[in-house]
Amino acid sequence: MTPSYGGLALEIVVPVFNEEAVLQNSISRLAEYLTHEMPSTWKITIADNASTDRTPVIAARLSEQLPNVEYRRLEVKGRGYALRDAWGSSEAKVLAYLDVDLSTDLAALPPLVAPLLSGHSDISIGTRLGQSSRVSRGPKREFISRSYNFLLRRTMQVRFSDAQCGFKAIRADVARRLLPHVEDNGWFFDTELLIIAERSGLRIHEIPVDWIDDPDSRVDIKQTALDDLRGMARVAGSLVKGSIPVQSIYAELGRRPIVTPGRPSFFGQVIRFGLVGVVSTLAFAMLYLMLQGPFGAQEANFLALLLTAVGNTAANRRFTFGISGPTKLFTQQFQGLIVFMMAWTITSSSLLVLHAVTLDAAPSAELLTLTGANVLATLMRFVLLRLWVFRVRRSDQHSAVLALRPAGQPAR
Repeated sequence: MTPSYGGLALEIVVPVFNEEAVLQNSISRLAEYLTHEMPSTWKITIADNASTDRTPVIAARLSEQLPNVEYRRLEVKGRGYALRDAWGSSEAKVLAYLDVDLSTDLAALPPLVAPLLSGHSDISIGTRLGQSSRVSRGPKREFISRSYNFLLRRTMQVRFSDAQCGFKAIRADVARRLLPHVEDNGWFFDTELLIIAERSGLRIHEIPVDWIDDPDSRVDIKQTALDDLRGMARVAGSLVKGSIPVQSIYAELGRRPIVTPGRPSFFGQVIRFGLVGVVSTLAFAMLYLMLQGPFGAQEANFLALLLTAVGNTAANRRFTFGISGPTKLFTQQFQGLIVFMMAWTITSSSLLVLHAVTLDAAPSAELLTLTGANVLATLMRFVLLRLWVFRVRRSDQHSAVLALRPAGQPAR
């Protein structure tokens, strides 16, 4: 028996900008699928943000010809603007959005919205990085996507795997609570929304999707990546300053937190740090060899060391030193960045010395030199991480004990 949610259950927003070539076919396909496969009530909203081609004409015609299709026009560019405008005026219980190219297989739509309609989850996202996801795209986009999500998870301490997939849904009551705190109105909009949601203790449901890359995509990858990095830094600063009220959002909508284990012994830290160091060194070598050709030695060294340093710091925070949760996260990440710059100085100096001695050093010689320098930098990292970045003061340990003690139990 099909459940009844009362009123409009689902509104799917399709943000568009100059999409005259694909709009007619995509909206028709989406409407046909929903008519035959979606058991709950639905509506499609074409959110046009300042198109200058025939998109407005086609969208207006579609809204007249197809039932449950609406057209909204904004005179400003930005996917975030389009979603904020459409979601903010919606009366549906669940709000979703899809990329107009329909790169994601529509068969994933019912499982995307089902946990939100039932109240089980707060946000639902499609992931192209799941083990059972089937994805067809070029190696450049694959590398950029995985690197971005890797940095996002390790620096912002989030658990969702794919922030950029254009296939997401959110409960309307959750959207109303979160949207006022999302500043970005471009491509970083939904990433920022997810970060705030997870840091506020909301439940994010992920489903693996089948996804085919759009060869006609006009997204400026380089500019988008730079904007995303700036967005991550801005959100990190806002969380540190407390300008995003995650505690009050948690009090209203959050789920029960997860209890984490305590801090390992010194011997355990040494063993764990060694394991992390071995993995990091191997990862550095692989990344350097992959990046050295297109970027050059110094640039490849910087990028490879940055990626491995971020992963190394995050792994040591959780695995080696037994620290989890948002407390001091961004302070420790900033301190980790300082340690990274010191490590980069060591490895870069080793390259300068090598090239001063051997003008035409082979890539294998560069790799050997950098690997040795990276081992030295790793040892330095352990000392600084243990004694500075992840140092646990007695006052912090006492506070942690008090926090874990059952209510009403006196201190000894």
